Amino acid sequence: MQTYILAGCGIFAAAVVLVLAIRLVRRARKNRPCEMDLMEGHEFEYYCAELLKKSGFQEVEVTRGSGDYGIDILAEKDGVTYAIQCKRYHAPVGVKAVQEAYAGRDYYDRMVGAVLTNQYFTQPAVEAARKLKILLWDRGYLESMMEDCE
Repeated sequence: MQTYILAGCGIFAAAVVLVLAIRLVRRARKNRPCEMDLMEGHEFEYYCAELLKKSGFQEVEVTRGSGDYGIDILAEKDGVTYAIQCKRYHAPVGVKAVQEAYAGRDYYDRMVGAVLTNQYFTQPAVEAARKLKILLWDRGYLESMMEDCE
């Protein structure tokens, strides 16, 4: 009987160690910067354009760097035209990016404006986007696009 109890305790201890090891590995992966986090702004725009193409967007075009009215990528999918602002940041994205997407959507006469980022959005940015009808594609959305393209 004691043998079974000792074996059970050993198995339980091994399971606890395994769970803790898995959590440490996940935490290390989460804290490790992804390739996209190390890119420069314009490089990130081209990276996002390629992801959009692989996700079924067509006529994907990266705009020129200056004078783009806040829009980095023009694209079309299923008959809907998009004006997309890309932001490769180290912190949450604020209202300014939403305003740029709003202005650029109208300037380029596109149906939908969006902000695509490697981060997440501040609450004021979320509220502004809701009011101005701008799509917010955050890190989670970008990562799901990356997974779909693998």
